[in-house]
Amino acid sequence: MSESHAAAATEIGREPDRDCALCPRLAAFRQSIRTAEPSWHNAPVATFGEPRARALIVGLAPGLRGANRTGRPFTGDFAGELLYATLLEFGFAEGAYRASRDDGLRLKDCAISNAVRCVPPQNKPTPQEIATCRGFLGATIADLAALRAIVALGRIAHDSILRALDLKLSMFPFGHGAEHDLAQPHGRQIRLFDSYHCSRYNTNTGVLTPQMFRDVFAALRHRLDASI
Repeated sequence: MSESHAAAATEIGREPDRDCALCPRLAAFRQSIRTAEPSWHNAPVATFGEPRARALIVGLAPGLRGANRTGRPFTGDFAGELLYATLLEFGFAEGAYRASRDDGLRLKDCAISNAVRCVPPQNKPTPQEIATCRGFLGATIADLAALRAIVALGRIAHDSILRALDLKLSMFPFGHGAEHDLAQPHGRQIRLFDSYHCSRYNTNTGVLTPQMFRDVFAALRHRLDASI
C-alpha cells in the first residue's frame, strides 16, 4: 500500500504511524504477520468516514483477516457484513460493500473507528493496550466538530469512550439498546448508543440478532433526523 493511499484513508483526528511501537506486544504481533502475509495492510487502521460526520461508530480492534488485512475498519470479516448492510439500510452509507477498501462505498454523516487501532493476538487487547491507544480515540472524538452521537459496539468500546471523555463509568452502565446523554464542553451534547458487538460469535449464539442491531441504528437515525 502506498503512503498516499494510507494517508487518504482519513482526515479525522490523530492516528498512529504505520510502525507505531507504543504497545510492544501489538508491534511484535504486527511484524510477525507482515512476515507471513506481506501483501496485507498490517498496520494501525485509521478512522474511516466524513470529517463532518454527526455519528461515530466505535468497535474494539481490527480483525486479523478483516481490517488488518484490508486497511479499513470492519472490512473483510463477518462483523463488517452486518455493520455495512445496516449502515446502507439506514442511509449512513452509499454504494455497495464488497469487503474491499476499494469497493467505492462511502459513508454519509458517519465515521467508523476502533478503541484499539492495531490487531491484537486472539482479538484480545490488554487493558494497558486499550489505555495506551485511548489518546487516538480521544483525538478522533475531539476532531469531529459536528459529532452528536456515538455508537459503542461492545462494553470495551463503551468504557473506552467514557474514559476518553473523562466520564465515570458508573454513571453510564452498558447495556444493549441503552442510550446515555453525555454533556461535553462548549455546549456540545453527545448521545451514546450501546450495542452488543456485531461479531460472528454474538450473532451465531443469538446474543445479538440482526433486528436487535437494526433497532440501535433506527434509534440513531431518529435522533439525528430530529436534531436537524
